[in-house]
Amino acid sequence: MTYGMLIDLKKCIGCHACSVACKEAHGTRPGVRRSRVTRELEGAYPDVRMTSYPMLCMQCENAPCVEICPTGASIKRDDGIVVINKDECIGCKSCMNACPYDARQFSEDESGYFGETLNEYEDLMYPTMPAGTMDKCTFCAERIDAGDGQMQACVAACPGGARTFGDLETLKAQAEAEGGFQLLPEEGTNPSVWYLPKKVNEA
Repeated sequence: MTYGMLIDLKKCIGCHACSVACKEAHGTRPGVRRSRVTRELEGAYPDVRMTSYPMLCMQCENAPCVEICPTGASIKRDDGIVVINKDECIGCKSCMNACPYDARQFSEDESGYFGETLNEYEDLMYPTMPAGTMDKCTFCAERIDAGDGQMQACVAACPGGARTFGDLETLKAQAEAEGGFQLLPEEGTNPSVWYLPKKVNEA
């Protein structure tokens, strides 16, 4: 099975719970965000409409990050998830520059959020993301591999139930039936993340 995600923009309230939950679950270094929310404004005062877009790695079918990686550290799994072998990553940022979705992050240095002395949680989590290497969303691949049915951190945390994770073909069919779309289709990446639009008359 190839995995995908469907995000319903009608249900997203832009609260950043997904971003916080992701950072808590993975203990990413300062400046590294696997999940984030961007906002787009349309119209002019007083008729302004805002749409929040949860952003993450799009797990592209035609992943430019995998193609450009000089060491083979960026790998596309059989289930469609793109991961990084940190032992092979040299931090050259080629993948960061190639990604049209700004999904790749660079782990800058060894410091934590409170300086060089790491707290207990940072001590536990940081060895999985060495400084000087790239980092990104993996659809919580470690939870999938564990096989215990644990939901993706961002999916579990969303108070509006905006995110659905599962079989890509099923989610794609639902998206296409409801006017869904992929981001930047002109890039030819064929993302595994689909979005359901807001209604035109919805603020």
